[in-house]
Amino acid sequence: MKVVSKFGGTSMADAGCMLRSSEVVIQQKSCVVVVSATSGTTNDLIQLAKTSHTGSWTEAVAIIEKIIFRHQKIAAELVLTPELNKNLEQLFSEMKSLAQGINLLEDCSLKAMDKMMSFGERMSSVLFVQALNHICKNEKAIFFDVRTVLKTDDQFSKAKPLTSEIIELCKIHLSDEKLKNKIYVTQGFIGLTKDNATTTLGRGGSDYTAAILAEGINADSLEIWTDVAGIATTDPRITNKAKPISEISFSEASELATFGAKILHPATLLPAMRKNIPVFVGSSFDSKATGTWVKKEVKDYPLFRAIAIRKKQALVTLSTLEMLQTHGFLFKLFEIFNKHKVSIDAITTSEISVSVTVENDVLDQKELFSELSNFCEVTIEKDLSMVSLIGNNINHTPGLAQKIFGCIADINVRMICLGASRHNFCFIVNENDGNAVVQKLHDQLLVQ
Repeated sequence: MKVVSKFGGTSMADAGCMLRSSEVVIQQKSCVVVVSATSGTTNDLIQLAKTSHTGSWTEAVAIIEKIIFRHQKIAAELVLTPELNKNLEQLFSEMKSLAQGINLLEDCSLKAMDKMMSFGERMSSVLFVQALNHICKNEKAIFFDVRTVLKTDDQFSKAKPLTSEIIELCKIHLSDEKLKNKIYVTQGFIGLTKDNATTTLGRGGSDYTAAILAEGINADSLEIWTDVAGIATTDPRITNKAKPISEISFSEASELATFGAKILHPATLLPAMRKNIPVFVGSSFDSKATGTWVKKEVKDYPLFRAIAIRKKQALVTLSTLEMLQTHGFLFKLFEIFNKHKVSIDAITTSEISVSVTVENDVLDQKELFSELSNFCEVTIEKDLSMVSLIGNNINHTPGLAQKIFGCIADINVRMICLGASRHNFCFIVNENDGNAVVQKLHDQLLVQ
């Protein structure tokens, strides 16, 4: 059995968390372990880069000292070996040198930001090797730089993995023979271009890394260990009536992740789906809890499985009379969005207008909206929430809309998207109404 396990930032938060996570690794007989940065470190590294760029060097040094102190404290509690301690100190030195370079050049490119953010996972993986060897009682854990196999394009901050190259490199560096009786500890979130520049896969990319490696070594299962015991019917922070889901299909889980569920990175399931690798989601703080299995085939396919919400959404409406009985307008629109590398989440059309949803952050792209304004009228509404009902056979169930909107008759709905998927029905509401909508729908449709 080849098991790939991934541990999130809260599972790496301190020495105690690392030792607890190490026990899970041994219990699950994992052969490859992917770790995130220690809790809060990625945010600190982003702040370090920004402060080095536009703030004072004194402020930057304070952030550097904060990051070093956090990791030295864990290192002292784990009693790092001289070799691992040397590796950690080298990373501290590289981090400081990069910050100095950003400060002196007064420039922080996406390339530099990716390199800066990589230090979080690189430091935590050094520490976790020692934690794991404490539990193993021998030097069974091996530090492995994921960039040896995880090659990407050069789209910094959102790099695309080069799947075929990764699979071939895994055959060499993570072969069955090399994995035998060893545990390879490596980093999530980061990769390397053909020119040896460090990249990142985007926030939440550690899940994706684990899935890519699971595909690369043809694993029997992929495990995602977090601070919650599996996937729930909705965000438990919104309603205490949220219920655990014991198993869910790849199709449902993909929709759930894409439309707002924080527990899985949206791209995570793609490599697992390609190789039909079952994915387990559980809590490293309670490894005996049931958790959730994500599989190709499951026992039950309910009409409603879960409700997701994506906040900080914007609705962009593009209108022109040129759309009327003509062709090519949508092509032009999508060509512009593609040029600016903007992903559209939902879309509806009428005779003379198109409405699309994007993240609020996209509104900062002035060149995009200037280009759109050249040939159509652009109207923007921001601070909205997209609520998505995830389930099965949704687009072929009569009376569904009446059931849903009857629950929220007092809420204004700005846009509805139905029909593209049998697993999803989504609509847009004001962000202030989002949580209330989820609570009402959950009570009526998912609480038995």
